[in-house]
Amino acid sequence: MNSAGDTSGVLEEALERLHAAGPERLGRLTNHAPMVVEALAAHGQTGAVHRWLDLYEVKLEDFPSPVEPVTDADWAAALGDPRRVADWIAYFMRAVGEGSWKSVLAEWWPRLLPGMYGGSTHPVIRVGHAVRSLIEGGESPPRLAELAHGLGYWAARHHPVTGIALVAGDHENGEAGEALDAVGPIRDPHGGFPARLALVERLPAWAPGVTDPETARQRLAELVRATTHRYATHGHGDEIMLVHAATAPNAVLRTLPALPRELWAPSLHAAWLASAAVTAMYAPSEPVSSAPPGRIAAEEVFERALAHGDEHVIKLTDTALDVGDEQALAAALCAIALCEPLS
Repeated sequence: MNSAGDTSGVLEEALERLHAAGPERLGRLTNHAPMVVEALAAHGQTGAVHRWLDLYEVKLEDFPSPVEPVTDADWAAALGDPRRVADWIAYFMRAVGEGSWKSVLAEWWPRLLPGMYGGSTHPVIRVGHAVRSLIEGGESPPRLAELAHGLGYWAARHHPVTGIALVAGDHENGEAGEALDAVGPIRDPHGGFPARLALVERLPAWAPGVTDPETARQRLAELVRATTHRYATHGHGDEIMLVHAATAPNAVLRTLPALPRELWAPSLHAAWLASAAVTAMYAPSEPVSSAPPGRIAAEEVFERALAHGDEHVIKLTDTALDVGDEQALAAALCAIALCEPLS
């Protein structure tokens, strides 16, 4: 079903259309359209790309104005400054235009990885979609530009977190699902993502001793599977925000093939902290039961997500199809039931 190698040019057209818009709207909400159109193209739905975009386009805002160019000499001062998003995108446009996109990614990934909480994890998710399109569909100028936009957005919203205690226990070398079950909810949850993130004080350690790249890849895939499965029983805690507990680590997993292997283990550890933090921030008081979806094909689930239209539903379904089992499809159907359709 996956058709990320599509050569119709539809994804390129959509990305060019979207690069006139900024990565956010209303000063804080993410523009999800680049991620969604890539997911649609990846699953053979190029015919729906522009139709979906026509509906979503009313949410887009013009590309922001530049402030001052980011340079190799002063980039650290601009890191994490959302006012400089146009400057950062221009910086990465120059970087990917002058050299190998994989070299740019390898240089910046360890710099950006600690700040993947910024923008509610959307920047790393956007980068993951861009990398998949480049690996599977080729290095066309719009796809390269999309990577630059994603990296620039991440740099502008870069937000490291310190002071979270990692608690050892039986869960740390167990299954990812066991470690997720050990995540306690934050006290007095209130406010949006930044406010809740500031309340995360303790998280269970998981796979802390992993250093081998291939083991890191396997454990990261396990984390994606566990967080996707968990949405089917816990997504009602916050039907939108808990999507990111699965889609953020999956973005990291998708990026691994383009990264030097020595970055795989640090990527696993960062992905775990992000998923665990989101789990703590939006945990429901109790899980609900999840019925098996029955005899339903993955293609039909994705078509249902497309008909629903919500950007988070489409992206979670995209991740669920990567996982590919019955419980993952149940999670996608749960999202379709919980979220408001795009209108």
